[in-house]
Amino acid sequence: MTTAKIAVLVSGGGTNLQALIDAQNNNIIKHGKIELVISNNSEAYALTRARENSIDTAIVKRGTEMDIEDQIIKLLDEYEIDLIVLAGFMCILTEKFTSRYPERIINVHPSLIPSFCGKGFYGLKVHEAALAYGVKVTGATVHFVNEVPDGGRIIMQKAVAVGAHDTPEMLQRRVMRQAEWKILPVACEKVCRDIVSKKKNELVK
Repeated sequence: MTTAKIAVLVSGGGTNLQALIDAQNNNIIKHGKIELVISNNSEAYALTRARENSIDTAIVKRGTEMDIEDQIIKLLDEYEIDLIVLAGFMCILTEKFTSRYPERIINVHPSLIPSFCGKGFYGLKVHEAALAYGVKVTGATVHFVNEVPDGGRIIMQKAVAVGAHDTPEMLQRRVMRQAEWKILPVACEKVCRDIVSKKKNELVK
């Protein structure tokens, strides 16, 4: 069976990457395969996770002859990547990059978009804002990526209850465990399945 080639872009520990690797190993992701993990941080533990699972890795850096986006594009072309997954990648991608891959880039955001999203909302800042506002339900969203931060079409969402005594760290952990790590692999499989289906239809034509 044809599979979609996946590249995962990471900057830190790679817990969402691990969720994807586990899903692939457990046959939750059946129509895609992680071929490459790219990071802008040479110290990212996500790179270790990839290497331990025999997945190729690459590091992109500022201050070289090519800017980061051009470095990523070169790698994606070399590996013939079909789907790009942003899993804690701490760089805002420009329209030059996102327009090159329409509905081929997905991201997981730790809130129920359109709440607590957009420019400046990342990491703990999202959960701090949710607690400050007093919401009783938060969650995570997987969405396609376009030139607007967190502005692409929603693929999947999952709600998570907010506890009365939650700290931002507690809430962050619960949202990861109950939502991000659940819906990112399922959404990834859904998009990969669609990509494979389109490829088969194009071959028939």
